[in-house]
Amino acid sequence: MATTTTKLNVTSRESDGSRAARRLRRSGRVPGVLYGGGADPVGFDADARELRLALAGSGAVLDLSVDGAKATPVVLKEAQRDPVRGETTHVDLLRVRLDEKIHAVVPVELTGVDDAPGVKQGGVLEQITREINVEALPTAIPESIVHEIGEMEIGETILLSALVTPADVTVLDDPEETVIATLSPPRLQAETAEEIESETELVGEAAAGEAEGGESAEGSSGEE
Repeated sequence: MATTTTKLNVTSRESDGSRAARRLRRSGRVPGVLYGGGADPVGFDADARELRLALAGSGAVLDLSVDGAKATPVVLKEAQRDPVRGETTHVDLLRVRLDEKIHAVVPVELTGVDDAPGVKQGGVLEQITREINVEALPTAIPESIVHEIGEMEIGETILLSALVTPADVTVLDDPEETVIATLSPPRLQAETAEEIESETELVGEAAAGEAEGGESAEGSSGEE
């Protein structure tokens, strides 16, 4: 849980378009926008390294100071990243009150995957849902929801209802309709079986065709 806050100092900036944003990134700074709190949006830029460290804890509450002014609590609303290097290229931050609940997206982490009986038998675990929507006070938002898959067998499914969340966190997604993960039979064996069945049908059809061709030829010979 984000029980502590991290300080982040940023510099206000006017929105000068994508060219100015690229210059900022080349100089080691990341552009962003501050929203919410009943105030107008504020453009800013932050040192890339300081921003990365501040956002290291997902769900963390930041004490944001713009141009050295009094800090205000904020949370990460959205972060854009370079698809190749993975570096943060833009952030949206949201002003919050520590005594008011907010909606947030929290990642789901599955543990014990390699020890599950179904995985040991060659089953394929697929995580369908990697993030869930929750409501909580900003300081109570967990960094992640961790679930131990335990004795999961091939053919079984994990629903959201199986996850244990903190008492002060409300899950907003449907617990009985949201599928977290499935454990399917080995794909290679399934594909091989399908290929064998398909090849068997083709061989059977070819043999039947040859037999019909032979009967037709014999019939023609007898008539002459």
